[in-house]
Amino acid sequence: MHIRDYMQQLGQQARQASRIMAKANTHTKNQALAHIASAIRRDRSLLRQANEQDTTQARAEGLAPALLDRLTLTEAGIAAMAEGLEQIASLPDPIGEITNLKFRPSGIQVGQMRVPLGVIGIIYEARPNVTVDAAGLCVKSGNATILRGGSEAIHCNRLLAKIVQEGLVSVGLPANAVQVVETTDRAAVGEMITLTEYIDVIVPRGGKELIARLTREAKVPMIKHLDGICHVYVDDTADTVKALDVAFNAKCQRYGTCNTMETLLVSRAIARQILPPLAAHYEKEKVELRCDVESLSILDSYPYKKQAEEADWYTEYLAPILAIRIVDGLDGAIEHINTCSSHHTDAIVTENYDNATRFLREVDSASVMVNASTRFADGFEYGLGAEIGISNDKLHARGPVGLEGLTSQKYIVLGKGEIRK
Repeated sequence: MHIRDYMQQLGQQARQASRIMAKANTHTKNQALAHIASAIRRDRSLLRQANEQDTTQARAEGLAPALLDRLTLTEAGIAAMAEGLEQIASLPDPIGEITNLKFRPSGIQVGQMRVPLGVIGIIYEARPNVTVDAAGLCVKSGNATILRGGSEAIHCNRLLAKIVQEGLVSVGLPANAVQVVETTDRAAVGEMITLTEYIDVIVPRGGKELIARLTREAKVPMIKHLDGICHVYVDDTADTVKALDVAFNAKCQRYGTCNTMETLLVSRAIARQILPPLAAHYEKEKVELRCDVESLSILDSYPYKKQAEEADWYTEYLAPILAIRIVDGLDGAIEHINTCSSHHTDAIVTENYDNATRFLREVDSASVMVNASTRFADGFEYGLGAEIGISNDKLHARGPVGLEGLTSQKYIVLGKGEIRK
């Protein structure tokens, strides 16, 4: 079948399934999620085998370390997928919720009801866990979805799709509510992002090049973030222990994620106190530091360093590389972040309430944190059960996109025969 015909078929099937999913009750959806979680645990050895097939091929083809890390599915990762589905099932069902109901002078009541978006297309690279997270969120929010994972994860994604569809069918929901694009032909992406008749929104999760391409070419609306240039600012009132823990974890807990710190900002008043012990931690992990002139002087003996260039303040490394800049206190930090960040996630370490409040209010990012690692910017950690992606746009959703981000609202009117005069 021609790629265009194939994608049209997936779109038609998804649209039909979406009408059934929109009517599904909470109990049925939760049963499906529980069955999928159980089947994932049951088939964990098969999933590891499929993933090993994918990772072996990816290594042979020279996949970048950050992408290979995302592709690898561990026992803990499989357990987290199942747990995420169960957490989604435990969350309140947003569909049908009525809010803001109020009487008007005419006698009618006007309110809003939360409803599914319809069909959600998700395009992602090298992350088989996204297949499950996205499927679970779409099922609970009453949507249908078409999933186009990266070719490097095709074997694992195909198996996960079968598991998900097994769970749907077991409770009488349509298997086509969750479809994985079976072809690895990149032309499928080009067709998918123009299917305005069948797909209501596209959620891309991948590298900067992929999302830049989709931004140029997509006709279907998107929920997206382009990159994750995240900051931690160590304020002059910061607790040293908190600062060391947060700044180390935000960079080194995992390098290849969009919520990893890429630039460390330090108040000039505390720089000589905090940078040497923090650098000692980074040295153990062989983190390369891209330093401004002032921090370069303070870290003169650090073995893995170089002077930062202007481009370093705008770079998402996804690697053991960190840009460091000393700033003139809170004003300098906020100015730098609002100028150079990708408006994804930024954190302050401080013991000053007023500084914390100003940082929360004035930093223009999707997630803003006080005394916590940027690595917490994640749907699972936020209690959303999972996330379908992270948005640093301001419409339609912002930050980790969970159940509510996959819904819309329509106005409802309740009357007793009123007519307009």
